[in-house]
Amino acid sequence: MKDWFESLEARERVFVSAGSAIVVLALIYGLIWAPLDKKHAALRTDVENWQRSIAELRPLRVTGTSNAQPSVTPITASQQTPITIVDQTLRSRGLDRYRRRSQPTASNGIRISFEDVAFDELVLWLGDLSEQYEMHVQIASFSTDAQAAPGRTNATITLERAL
Repeated sequence: MKDWFESLEARERVFVSAGSAIVVLALIYGLIWAPLDKKHAALRTDVENWQRSIAELRPLRVTGTSNAQPSVTPITASQQTPITIVDQTLRSRGLDRYRRRSQPTASNGIRISFEDVAFDELVLWLGDLSEQYEMHVQIASFSTDAQAAPGRTNATITLERAL
């Protein structure tokens, strides 16, 4: 190869050298730089999406903590039955229209079925029950319909109150 290159005229050597340099630069760009740049752009997009999601969730945290003040004193709450507590808290959150049925499971438990309820509101309601009334989820199942709007779910939840 060296003999072939030296047998070329000076002008041809310059042309072959320039062409070789362009090919090497194209290979470096195509095999190294472009994939790294593509991955960097994808990571940047992911970070922006996460930052936007966090910014959207911050008001929910404030909403959840601002409603965290118990509306019922602990003495009264401990004397109420789970069905009464669930009924009152569902009405206060506006979720009672999505309830399809409630059924007591034990002396301190209840099973509730919801249809087409907003998942975010349901989770906030469950947080209220946990903080204010010490009612915790024992069993839960969630499903969606094909026609359901985003963020809507059907749910069956079994709650029990800690004694």
